[in-house]
Amino acid sequence: MNIEQMLAVLDPEIVSRLKTAIEIGKWPNGVVLTQEQRHTCMQAVYAWEAKHLPETERSGYIDRGTKEEDEHCDSHVEEPEFKPIRFV
Repeated sequence: MNIEQMLAVLDPEIVSRLKTAIEIGKWPNGVVLTQEQRHTCMQAVYAWEAKHLPETERSGYIDRGTKEEDEHCDSHVEEPEFKPIRFV
């Protein structure tokens, strides 16, 4: 089976089950996934999501925000200059 045939068979429910199996390391019947099965499932999920979901909804997406070059986060507070502790 090639990648196109595999993607044609997958639907959101199957992809959800694959993601759960990857997360917990087991199939729904309790059998542990092998390392090869886990990698194959991840590849299938990533390929399906790349074809069917917008980037912001895909596994592993990190929102980098839209800060300007010198703009800091709201929670960023300048720390005072480092001063070593002196023990007496």
